[in-house]
Amino acid sequence: MPAPSIGIVGASGMVGGELLSLLEKRRFPVGRLLPFNSGRREAFITFRGKKYRCSAPTLAALKECGLVFFVSTDEVSARFGKKLAAAGTWCIDDSSHFRLDPAVPLVIPEVNAAELDGRSRLIAGPNCTITGAAVSLARVHRRFRIKELRLATYQAVSGAGKSAMEQLRAELVHWLKKGRVPDLPGRKLPHPIAFNVFPQVGGFDAAGNSSEENKVSAELKKIWRSPGLRVSCTAVRVPVLRGHSLAIWARTEKTWTLPALGREIAAAEGVEFRPGRTDYPTPLAEGDRTFKVYAGRLRRSETHAREFQLWAVSDNLYKGAAWNSVQIAEKLLAAGKLGG
Repeated sequence: MPAPSIGIVGASGMVGGELLSLLEKRRFPVGRLLPFNSGRREAFITFRGKKYRCSAPTLAALKECGLVFFVSTDEVSARFGKKLAAAGTWCIDDSSHFRLDPAVPLVIPEVNAAELDGRSRLIAGPNCTITGAAVSLARVHRRFRIKELRLATYQAVSGAGKSAMEQLRAELVHWLKKGRVPDLPGRKLPHPIAFNVFPQVGGFDAAGNSSEENKVSAELKKIWRSPGLRVSCTAVRVPVLRGHSLAIWARTEKTWTLPALGREIAAAEGVEFRPGRTDYPTPLAEGDRTFKVYAGRLRRSETHAREFQLWAVSDNLYKGAAWNSVQIAEKLLAAGKLGG
C-alpha cells in the first residue's frame, strides 16, 4: 500500500511542531506532506531535511490528503472537519469542537481504541488535562467502577500556547532584573503567572465553572462511557512551562485494597506507576517530551471507605495532544485504513 499523503493544519504552531517531530521520529510513512497555517503570515516548516512553505487551507487542497491532522483552532476544524471526512479523508482533530459530538469518537488509544472502527473518518482527541486521569484510572474504573471523581489540576502555561510561555519567561526576566513581577500589557493569561497560581483556565459559565472544568467532566464521561459519573474539578494555572499534573480523589462502587488498586494502575497501558512514597513524578522530570502518564502517591482517603487519592503527571503537548494524534494515526495505519 502506498504511503498516504498527510496534511497538517496548524503545522507552524507549537503542537504542529511537536507533531512533525513525532512523525519523523516514529518514521511514519508520508507519501506527500502538505503543511497549512492560517495564511495570515508567511511560515515555513522543516520535515525530514526538507523545507516546506505553509499555505492557507482550502477544502480542495485538503481533499488531496489521505489523512489530515487538525492542530489549529475550533473554527478551522468546524469549517473543514465534517466536509472533509464525508469526502473520504481521515481527520484527526485536536481541537475541542467535535469532542462531544455524538457522531464523532473521542479517542485515547490506551483507553478506547475500539472506537476506531471506521464508522467515522473524523476522530477527536481529548482535552490535554483529562488524559492523566483517563489513562491511569481506566482499569480501576473497569474493575471497581468509579462513581465520583474530584480533581485539582496544576496546568502548565504551554496549554495556553506560545504566547503564554513567552509571558512567563518575560515575567521571570523582569523579576531577575527589577525584583518584581510586572503586569505586562497584552498578556495572554488573566493574571501574571511568575511565582503565582490562579484557579482559572478559560472563561466562566453562569454556575461559576471554567470552560476547562466543564471539558474535564464531559469528556471523561464520554471516553469512559459513563454518563452517570460525578466529576468535580478545579482547574489551576501554575508557573510550569510544560507538563500537567493532577491531584485525584476517586470513590468507587466496589470495595478494594490498596495493593489491588496499585496492580490495576501499574498494568494500565501507557502508565508508569511509582509506588514509593518519595519517587512521585513531577512535571520537570516527567512532563517534557514523554509518552506515558506517570502516577504515584496512591493512598486511602479518610473521607470515605471506598475513596482513594492519586497523583498523576503527563506531557500536555505530547500525550495530551501531538502524541495522542500520532498514536491514533498509527492504529489506523496498522488496521490498513490509510492508503495513498
